[in-house]
Amino acid sequence: MKFCEKCGNLLVARPGKKIPECRKCGKKGKPNEKIVIGEEHHLHKKGVVVMSKDEQQGDLPITHIMCPECEHGEAFWWMQQTRSADEPPTLFYRCKKCTHSWRSYG
Repeated sequence: MKFCEKCGNLLVARPGKKIPECRKCGKKGKPNEKIVIGEEHHLHKKGVVVMSKDEQQGDLPITHIMCPECEHGEAFWWMQQTRSADEPPTLFYRCKKCTHSWRSYG
C-alpha cells in the first residue's frame, strides 16, 4: 500500500492507468512503481466432529435419549458452540449401540 505524500490518503490504481493516484487531492504516485492489483478471499470451512472409539467410551457423559436409527435408549452427548455466541450451543449425541450421531439445536 502506498499513501499520498500530500494529504496521507491511500493511493489507488484507476482502471487502465499504470500510475496510482490519490482520490482526495489527485496527486499521482511515482510512475516507475510496480502496481499489483488483486483480491484475497478466505473461506471458512465447516468442521466435522470425529471421535475415536476410546473417546466415545471415555469421558463423555451418557443420557437417556432414543436413537433415531436403532431406537436404543442411551447415547453419549457433548455441547459445542456452532453458531454465533448470542445463540444457544448445539447438543450432539452418539448412540452407544450403533454409534449413529445426530444433533439438537438448543
